[in-house]
Amino acid sequence: MVLPGQLNPPNRLLLGPGPSDAHPRVLAAMVTPLLGHLDPYFLELMQETQQLLRDVYRTKNPLTFPVSATGMAGMETCLVNLIEPGDKVVVCAKGFFGTRMIDVAGRAGAQVTTLNQEWGKAFDLNVIRETLQKVRPKALGIVHAETSTGVLQPLEGLGKICQEFDTLLIVDAVTSLGCVPVLVDEWGIDAIYSCSQKGLGCPPGLSPISFSAKAEAVMAQRKTKVQSWYLDLSIIRTYWGSDRAYHHTAPISMVYALREGLRIVQEEGLENRWTRHLRNHRALKAGLLALGLEYTADPNHQLPQLNAVKIPNGVDDLAIRKRLLNEFGIEIGGGLGDFKGKVWRIGLMGYNSKPSAVFQVLAALEQCLKGSGINIPLGAGVAAAEAAYAQ
Repeated sequence: MVLPGQLNPPNRLLLGPGPSDAHPRVLAAMVTPLLGHLDPYFLELMQETQQLLRDVYRTKNPLTFPVSATGMAGMETCLVNLIEPGDKVVVCAKGFFGTRMIDVAGRAGAQVTTLNQEWGKAFDLNVIRETLQKVRPKALGIVHAETSTGVLQPLEGLGKICQEFDTLLIVDAVTSLGCVPVLVDEWGIDAIYSCSQKGLGCPPGLSPISFSAKAEAVMAQRKTKVQSWYLDLSIIRTYWGSDRAYHHTAPISMVYALREGLRIVQEEGLENRWTRHLRNHRALKAGLLALGLEYTADPNHQLPQLNAVKIPNGVDDLAIRKRLLNEFGIEIGGGLGDFKGKVWRIGLMGYNSKPSAVFQVLAALEQCLKGSGINIPLGAGVAAAEAAYAQ
């Protein structure tokens, strides 16, 4: 038997839709000694992590903690705990992850009403209100930052609309937390989930969630058991609450990582972090437009952290992405669903939202596009980005 060699992964600049590169301090935290998941010191770290999450979510919700699984487990956690078979649910679908929420809600036994929007556009809140008035659902699910299209969905005022019809507001913040404003209490969000590997600058493996008092009351009034034992918050909360009762073996190193990532967010300041993402987005956008690329998202609703652009006619999607990866060590994402083979997705999230990443991807992409026969003035993308930073 030949043993495999020592682990030696190549260095990549991860500029896709996620994961992004983790902050060096986060990686350093992960190699500190393990503790037992019921060790008194680790329990202190859990409390600190919860409070840091509340600060980043801008909430006072006691039921706020990271689920020990990736972001899609956060989606399932929110839906299976709040929905019982036969409940009416409206899901707003304007991209790939809205359709996934429809699937998960259906598996939980919901009667799902789908509100569709053209990919690349955001929902008008008045249209959502009309649907809620007609359906009177128990819950409304919506994606804040649609990763497949690069659309930022405005949420201000949506919580009040939901309250008007006694509807729970469930929000997907997987690609928004730590990159753009997410104001749970101010916006009246009842259940929200995110991930560790994007705006928070950590590896994948945890899904931070937060439930309002109203959502907790709904869970307490359930007539049926939660579909998933592992994601049943009535059980998990006893581990993350004051009882600290055993539920599962927590991913110790990942909690270390998330705590450090949240400390970095706190040190930078949320407002400063949002400003940084917007500044780097504007520079990247200027460069991409100078390369002749067009955005898929409505100009009024574009994500600063996830730039989705149309692939020029005659350009091979996979060939470009393969060359970026093999020759320049840069990963960008391809399209999903309706946009498969038609769109590139370039992420500037968390630690990777910085000028050096902007200039690297623009210079490399220019070379790849030229190699595919696209006529671009020398250095056009980098020059446009420099001009944007200078403003």
